[in-house]
Amino acid sequence: MWLNPEGEQWTSLTKIQSSLCYLLTVRVIRARNIHQADVLSQTDCYVSVWLPTASSDKFQTKAIKNCKDPVWNETFYFRIQSQVKNVLELALYDKDVITQDDHLFTVYFDIAKLSLGEEVFMHFKCDSQRQEELEVGFALDNISGPPETIITNGVLVSRKICCLEVQVVEKKKKNEKKSLSSKKQFSFRVQGSYEGTQDIMLGSDLIFSSSSPAKFHYARYKQPTLDVTLPGKKRPPSLCSRVYDIGSPNVELHSIPSGENMILAEDKGFDLYAKAEDCLCSSPDHLDVRLGFDLCVQEQDFLCKRRNYVAPALKKVLQLQQDLLNHETPVVAIMTTGGGMRSLTALYGSLRGLKKLGVLDCATYLTGLSGTTWTMSNLYRDADWSQKDLDKQISEARKHMTKCKINSLSLEYLKYYKKQLCQRKREGRRTTFIDLWGLVLESLLHDGKDNHRLSDQQRAIDHGQNPLPIYTAVNVKNNYSTLDFKEWVEFTPYEVGLQKYGVFVRTEDFGSEFFMGRLMKKVPESRICFLEGMWSSLFSFNVLYIWNLSHSSEDFWHRWTRDQIDNIEEEPLLPLKLHELQTRLFTPPGLLGNAFRSALTDRLCISQEHNFLKGFQMHNDYLGNTHFCRWKDTVLDTFPNQLTQSDEFLSLVDTGFFINTSIMPLLKPERKVDVILHLNYSAGSQIQALDQTCKYCSEQGILFPRVDLSEEDRKKLKECYLFDGAETPGAPILLFFPLINDTFQKYKAPGQKRSESEMEDGKVDLYGCCSPYSTYSIQYTEKAYDRLVQLSEYNILNNEDLIMQALRTAVARKRQIKK
Repeated sequence: MWLNPEGEQWTSLTKIQSSLCYLLTVRVIRARNIHQADVLSQTDCYVSVWLPTASSDKFQTKAIKNCKDPVWNETFYFRIQSQVKNVLELALYDKDVITQDDHLFTVYFDIAKLSLGEEVFMHFKCDSQRQEELEVGFALDNISGPPETIITNGVLVSRKICCLEVQVVEKKKKNEKKSLSSKKQFSFRVQGSYEGTQDIMLGSDLIFSSSSPAKFHYARYKQPTLDVTLPGKKRPPSLCSRVYDIGSPNVELHSIPSGENMILAEDKGFDLYAKAEDCLCSSPDHLDVRLGFDLCVQEQDFLCKRRNYVAPALKKVLQLQQDLLNHETPVVAIMTTGGGMRSLTALYGSLRGLKKLGVLDCATYLTGLSGTTWTMSNLYRDADWSQKDLDKQISEARKHMTKCKINSLSLEYLKYYKKQLCQRKREGRRTTFIDLWGLVLESLLHDGKDNHRLSDQQRAIDHGQNPLPIYTAVNVKNNYSTLDFKEWVEFTPYEVGLQKYGVFVRTEDFGSEFFMGRLMKKVPESRICFLEGMWSSLFSFNVLYIWNLSHSSEDFWHRWTRDQIDNIEEEPLLPLKLHELQTRLFTPPGLLGNAFRSALTDRLCISQEHNFLKGFQMHNDYLGNTHFCRWKDTVLDTFPNQLTQSDEFLSLVDTGFFINTSIMPLLKPERKVDVILHLNYSAGSQIQALDQTCKYCSEQGILFPRVDLSEEDRKKLKECYLFDGAETPGAPILLFFPLINDTFQKYKAPGQKRSESEMEDGKVDLYGCCSPYSTYSIQYTEKAYDRLVQLSEYNILNNEDLIMQALRTAVARKRQIKK
């Protein structure tokens, strides 16, 4: 059956299927010529065996003392899902009694190399010079039992989860009284479950009866164990989950009959029961995330409604004789860049200029990042903002831009900030300095507490009356630079998601806790000021970002900041299969390398939200998925165990830490954008972000018009450039508006020259050393604010001809495509 996640229309992007599981046998045989890690002794080697797609546990062989050619001959078994990308990690360690065990190397082996029903013995050549070698035997066999039902979009796989209920029933004697001394604490742990560890206290008011059992949600395929610590026993260390105190029952959960109560332990004072049941998972309707690469139903509905505004608006501005048919109506998008208060202010002017030309009603999308998200979130409080003139909104923003900002650090505000941060922490969020920055922004841009939320903006687009707003951020990782790891994240009033993985959640659920696509804990939706803080997180820089401001490459630092990964030889050479990963060797850096890497890549602070991809697994063919390949560009894309679905939190930063552009959501083929108005508000080079976008799209195979600017133009930019994309069929038409002060110096409006007394108003210093428009400036004078609004509005109005030319070309192309 092929369904979309809402189950409302047929699609081939998300499917439910029955898929076989196999039994993988891993026999760690021996190693040869292992180099000495300790100065005073030979290596005491053992091998850690980890397959995270099959088990939460890391298994290990015994340690062989003082031997460079250890022999283990130990066997491990895993139940694996055939549709999941299973990469086995074999890590060799040197055991130390006093210090931490030395990690010598890790071999990554793709199970997809194995053939069903065959046994192979692999020799991994780990170091050709020292002739280090690891010998491992593998076998892949059918396994008894029914196939597993999975849900997949070709990149991610959602698997069956179960719910375990653990119940303690206290046996009380007659006339027995409760006392503090009779308290009994039970500790329960299911490794890899959503809940992790739960405690139950008996002999107090916290008695768990049959109506309130302790619950654990876990993936059945991992076949975890319920670890029980009884009263008076010590809880085992979290890193030693297979070492227990005698007398504590530990039960393999797959041995509990489904739907039946099972007695785990009986005692004079209590009985311990457990019950395991399957959770609903037979349909995408039971997932609380949307798996798919198409547009959500709400956005598709919006596009139909918006066309009713766009088609007559285009007919009017282009002075067409006939109404535009649906297939003739181009999708026009307004795209902005960041720039702090400068971009907030300039966007108001640009939008007022587009409104006066009638082009604002022709736009279907409006995207932003950093400072322009502040303007957008202000505008979308008004359900009909684009149907009115913008003078009221511009005047309101002027009041806040010119007010004294010192009050934001008053004792009253500091108490308010602390109260709000404590409330977020109580809700279960991980608060950071970015949340405080969001609260400061709220005080800078509003008169008091702002209860507006992103999902509230649905009122402003439900009838198609305004362009659909899209806000952007990037997801990053610790220990990696932004150039090495970044993933695009988009926010709309309907949903938040990562297009690379094809996974989205409702906007009101963003920040809540998920497991395997199911909503586990609902957290109240954030007020939009906290999202604004994250969208414009000026404080998420690191040393490498500062380096990149003055250099175009990180090559000088890669020896310190990139993992040492090498493809290695293996014997025998197995037949090549589609989308299999090469066997690779990871050599860990030393203490100095780790410390230096952290110093270079650690970010000052970062916004963290619960990861709604948590628990998903990568599909066996994910690297062959065209949607994933379009957006994959990180150094970890071929390491499925380390991609975002394995993280507890998303780490989100301002998109400007990669490229100062919000264009990527518009290049999603499903949105079919025909014209992009690129409104640039960057500091410094006005062309840099556009050049970076062109380079990125070329590397990723994303259709984008060729930007061909002469050296003369690059030295002295005009107010607008039209790149029609004629040489790149399928690419959108691009209108590029750099933020410059050109003819505005002599003209106060198109065709209206300034008088001598008005010449001073045309002297707008945008980027000089004494400019009032620095990215880090938070307060403008009234004159500075008014001049920037007027300049950005003028630059739009003065290029009406180019705008109309782009729209006419788009309409003509739509008609030609239909023919």
